[in-house]
Amino acid sequence: MLKKIPRICVDFNEMLEPDLVLLTKNDTKTDSSGAVITLYEGMDVAIYSEDGNADKLRDDLIAEGKVERNLAPEPWAKVAKWCCRIDRNGVRYESEAH
Repeated sequence: MLKKIPRICVDFNEMLEPDLVLLTKNDTKTDSSGAVITLYEGMDVAIYSEDGNADKLRDDLIAEGKVERNLAPEPWAKVAKWCCRIDRNGVRYESEAH
């Protein structure tokens, strides 16, 4: 049986590196199903940000990766405790993932 990984909303404007995005300042985050998830180092997550295509139809930006502690030196980023290290598939539109 495949283990379902949490799907968490992020802001892809909060990228620290090309493959690293801020997740949250807390140890918990509510996923897209409404479940409260406790984050930990190395946890697999799917992340998304609501977006749309040229026809104004919903086509979210998505990625998968692992949770890691935020060690960013940038002052604006220090408010977050956790980040997501995006895997080699990168950020893409949901319509491109099928």
